[in-house]
Amino acid sequence: MALRLLWNSSLLVACCAIASPVAAIPIPPPATMAVPAIPVEATIAPPPAPAPTTKLVLSLRQRRVTVYRDRLAIASYPVGIGKPGWETPRGTFRVMSKIVNPTWQHPWNGSLVPPGPNNPLGDRWIGFWTDGKNSIGFHGTTAESLIGQAVSHGCVRMKNRDIRALFELVEEGAIVSVQP
Repeated sequence: MALRLLWNSSLLVACCAIASPVAAIPIPPPATMAVPAIPVEATIAPPPAPAPTTKLVLSLRQRRVTVYRDRLAIASYPVGIGKPGWETPRGTFRVMSKIVNPTWQHPWNGSLVPPGPNNPLGDRWIGFWTDGKNSIGFHGTTAESLIGQAVSHGCVRMKNRDIRALFELVEEGAIVSVQP
């Protein structure tokens, strides 16, 4: 038996040249596997229940926000809204952020007011609009007596106990519908 080396595309291949006939070597049949047409114990999980849909409907005319879950009103709170020239934006939005003990940045001079009793945002923030520089959302207040009036710079002011309750009812991504 002679050994021949072949070069094939930079691969060294060794081949055996057979000088005399050799009896045929039986080749085993290809392996086969029986697969049942129907799984023996198929369990199909039911689809997950859809998450409850929470929607906030803010009526600027009534100065009230109502919380709907699966189309059922579950809570309603009085609010303060944007004053003339600083109107609360109308339209459909989504809750973008929820913050406990937010820091407030003064819109004109950039100074920061840390969390605490002097923070005009109170201790909860639910943001639903931004232009990249300014943001608008639901928040508490240091002047609860002004709830029900058009007094803010576009935000939706709430009594501190009410914003805490709303904070627990709403999730990020919830729809916010601001209506006239």
